[in-house]
Amino acid sequence: MNSLASVLRQQQASAALPRAFAQRVPTCVRPSAAVRFYATARKEHTTGSRVINFVLGTGIVVGGLVGLSYGFDSRASIHKYVLVPLMHWTMDPETAHKVGIKALKAGLSPWDTQEDDPTLEVKLWNKTFSNPVGMAAGFDKHAEAIDGLFDLGFGYVEIGSVTPEPQPGNPQPRMFRLPEDKCVINRYGFNSEGHKVVESRLRQRIKRFLFKHARDDQEQTLDKLKNGESSTESLVDHLSTNRSLRDDRLLAVNLGKNKASTPESVDDYVIGVERLGPYADVLVVNVSSPNTPGLRSLQRKGMLEDLLRQVITARDRLQSSYKPPLLVKIAPDLSDEELADVSEAALATKVDGIIISNTTISRPSTLINKENAQQVGGLSGPVVKPLALRALRQVYKHTEGKIPLVGCGGITTGEDALEFARAGASMVQLYSSMAYEGPGVARAVKDGIVKGLNGRKWMDIIGEDARSSK
Repeated sequence: MNSLASVLRQQQASAALPRAFAQRVPTCVRPSAAVRFYATARKEHTTGSRVINFVLGTGIVVGGLVGLSYGFDSRASIHKYVLVPLMHWTMDPETAHKVGIKALKAGLSPWDTQEDDPTLEVKLWNKTFSNPVGMAAGFDKHAEAIDGLFDLGFGYVEIGSVTPEPQPGNPQPRMFRLPEDKCVINRYGFNSEGHKVVESRLRQRIKRFLFKHARDDQEQTLDKLKNGESSTESLVDHLSTNRSLRDDRLLAVNLGKNKASTPESVDDYVIGVERLGPYADVLVVNVSSPNTPGLRSLQRKGMLEDLLRQVITARDRLQSSYKPPLLVKIAPDLSDEELADVSEAALATKVDGIIISNTTISRPSTLINKENAQQVGGLSGPVVKPLALRALRQVYKHTEGKIPLVGCGGITTGEDALEFARAGASMVQLYSSMAYEGPGVARAVKDGIVKGLNGRKWMDIIGEDARSSK
């Protein structure tokens, strides 16, 4: 008991010491209420700042991601209403064209984030692709931006024209805007890096795809690829998809001829089929560019029929298992008699399709921009639409719908595309409209088509006007 009492007295004494000490400390030395408030407030402020900084930082990151998502969506208004006018204001047309190609090549361009509506599906040449809107030849001349263009939502991308040998084309300036008309005049003159460079790009693209998506049964082929032993035929025949490298899209190669070649020669086209045919889902023979002297003469009945027979024979001789369909691209300036001759040659040779049309050498009186309208070259844009539709209707009538036709010329909206389809086009292409509407034009046209179809299918309205007039 004595020991327990002793312990309790010691604890009480210990507890009393701090109180006694505090009582002996002068008041002036003790922390004032203000100091204690400041310390507490500072601690609370630091905690609050951290919360605020976290919220701000998170907001900036999220906002940045949302901004990037918006900017990389091809439907974003910023492309049409900010970037396109800015490029027109700061760059000449050819420079803007090159910048666009570089952006697509580098993966810096927007993409179409929506799935294509099932009503847009197209079945042609024993192929099925997701939509009928294609990028026409002339934009990606050298096969630099194929995947970027597919990412914009095009169901069909046509590269070229590609000539056998490199050639610089015509002197600059050679491309002119007519902004009031939303038209373009170009006299590029088949500027091309040539078959060798384009073939190398197409081949490397397929190699990268095969290495990335290799299966066990492709190991031997991959070993040969690494050692440079694989032939072109074995390379492309190991693809389990289209040459576009997308199951629901098609890649076309447009073939041109060198300026130095004789006007009546078809050798350049035959060489093009042999060299680039294995890499294409579709081949196109361009006999309608207005910027190569003598080229359009190949559209005459006898010459065109001979040309088509030779290139079809070359296509059939390809060693690769897939033989790409072969199309011919014609001008919108042909007379009714000439269009009948083209149709007869196409039927006689069993060519796989006709693209209607290329640029026009005419200058419709409806053009507002009279100054640039006087420039030499091919005119493209909305004013070409009536010319292309006239030619399309004539050819569809002559061929009786037996040959697939591709409509091209002045297509800017979904209603434009539907008008071409009703006139007989199995699919459509555009180019100039992207220079004014921006990279979202493919999606906008597709949305317009779906709206205009009103539940019907694209394939059901092809040639509807001709059928209803009977």
